[in-house]
Amino acid sequence: MSFFTSFPNNGYPSFPARGGPFTGASSSSEGSGSGPAMTGEPQFDIFEWHPAYQSCQRYFLDHAQHDNSVQALAALINICLPFQWTSNPLTGSTGPVLHSAGPASYNLPWPRHGPVPNSRGQPPPVWVSLVPYIRRLIITGFDTQGVLHGFFGDDWRKGIGPVHECERRNYLFAAKSVGWAKVKYQYDMSPHESVPFLKPLQDVQLAEIEGAEKTWSQWLAMEDWMVGPRAPDVDDPVQGSARRRES
Repeated sequence: MSFFTSFPNNGYPSFPARGGPFTGASSSSEGSGSGPAMTGEPQFDIFEWHPAYQSCQRYFLDHAQHDNSVQALAALINICLPFQWTSNPLTGSTGPVLHSAGPASYNLPWPRHGPVPNSRGQPPPVWVSLVPYIRRLIITGFDTQGVLHGFFGDDWRKGIGPVHECERRNYLFAAKSVGWAKVKYQYDMSPHESVPFLKPLQDVQLAEIEGAEKTWSQWLAMEDWMVGPRAPDVDDPVQGSARRRES
């Protein structure tokens, strides 16, 4: 018996929702579009979003990555958690990390004599990008509400929800732009963290498709330099139909 025959959904592995953090609704569509996107939405407030994103970072580093369910899923989709990095592993969200070589790490410009403490005498928090993990969950079909909550905590809707929405759209664009092999290449992070499988975007709603179509038409206009004073009328049904035929 092959590995994938023990999983449902047409041969694609699906993580069993049994206890642990992976509980709750199984559909990601209910979370899609629940808040303003990061791009193209005037109501998006970066200062309101950022504390929630930091909360997701802390939860991911301090709690989620040490949970057995998260570790099992990370192994299945072949992505290292911060505490598993071979160079300067991160076990929590506090304390400086110098010259980190992890795939999602960010090397802050520490002074020569060490990190500058804050007003309370504490070192600045570690900064780790959550985007690689969001992307890997999306392309493998595991970006359900239960899994996102398990990875990023109670603030996941406000914190990583906008990023999740953008990355789902980016996945649609990647699939429309190039073939399977190049899409996989774009999402492979390193030779030892390559994507084990790609799954079509899950639980897509009509509003999400229409939003992606509108943004894709804007990109086609950009390719033709139809921007600024030459920008097409997005409300013109004739131009919109022509653009869809071109795509």
